[in-house]
Amino acid sequence: MADQLAARVSRLGTESAFEVLAKAHALEAQGRSVIHLEIGEPDFDTPEHVVRAAKEALDAGLTHYVPSAGLPELREASAEFLRRTRGADYGAGRVVIVPGAKPVMFYTILSLCEEGDEVIYPDPGFPMYESIARFSGATPVPVPLHEDHGFRVDPDEVAALVTGRTKLLILNSPHNPCGSSLTRDEVEAIAKLAIEHDLHVLTDEVYWAMSYGAEHVSIASLDGMSHRTILLDGWSKTFAMTGWRLGMAAVPEHLVAPFTRFIVNSVSCTAAFTQKAAVAALTGPWEPIEAMVAEFEKRRSVIVDGLNRLPGISCLEPGGAFYAFPNVTGLGASSAGVADHFLNEAGVACLDGAGFGAGGDGYLRFSYANSVEAIREALDAIEASLPSLRA
Repeated sequence: MADQLAARVSRLGTESAFEVLAKAHALEAQGRSVIHLEIGEPDFDTPEHVVRAAKEALDAGLTHYVPSAGLPELREASAEFLRRTRGADYGAGRVVIVPGAKPVMFYTILSLCEEGDEVIYPDPGFPMYESIARFSGATPVPVPLHEDHGFRVDPDEVAALVTGRTKLLILNSPHNPCGSSLTRDEVEAIAKLAIEHDLHVLTDEVYWAMSYGAEHVSIASLDGMSHRTILLDGWSKTFAMTGWRLGMAAVPEHLVAPFTRFIVNSVSCTAAFTQKAAVAALTGPWEPIEAMVAEFEKRRSVIVDGLNRLPGISCLEPGGAFYAFPNVTGLGASSAGVADHFLNEAGVACLDGAGFGAGGDGYLRFSYANSVEAIREALDAIEASLPSLRA
């Protein structure tokens, strides 16, 4: 049949955030008012000096192909940035620039995993980890995150899941959707485990800058780890540049060539003028990021305190990122049903935690990348809708 798809397509998952966003937009098209707490992107403008650098690059004619692994200037700036902020010493030659962070997940799993090899990933967790592993033919193995452990990966549980087929361990700290941050002791224990079992580690650190008072510890900074760790970062969250599609990967030396070959075969290169903007972001003033994170911290207090005041809902205080992950099992309905109710009856868009894995069932994810006023309005609307949920 001409319209028959390859079987591998059925193994690809999706992000529920975009599905809920579409539903919210449909309600808005009907004249309904919706408060958006579903989408995971900063509600701040890209810093002015970054935008100016992109305009200058365009005016200078930087609209042509550039080296597939990235502009040398940006690779050097990225390596220095990772040394300064993570204590991770890779060097410019081991940094690869890509259009967004997700390609790094594809390139890592496709480079390292044969059919049937196992990828350990956090559950709940960013849904692309499981989706891409399954699509590639690898076997995704979830490590459960427990509320009573602060939604942090337990090194002992990871150890129990390692087998002879385990090739890759994925970490995400600060974490999406739970907002949890690993402690130094936990990161050191996981590093010891990776070395003992000769595992690669993909450390997703796109939310590293959104850490509220807690020490951010990159596993890539620990002895013996840089040659087995893929450090994933990008500009979307830290610099409010989601639409610019910019990501970086600091990788072991043996992965530079395959990653570059994947870029050549898929996108050729990352746009030149956005890379010039990326240099300006990494080397420019830090005050806009500090102001953004300080505002997120204020919003965190508002949404966590507000959720904990609502009957049937409890919420841990997240240590990083900009997500609250409340337990809604006390409401007497499925988390999917609660999320639908909040959207349709309260006009508040949020995500069912089960969209982040089986471990998220019974929870919701709220993005507090919205104003304090909007968050308070959402909490009031949710509270007003609770009686009809229980009816």
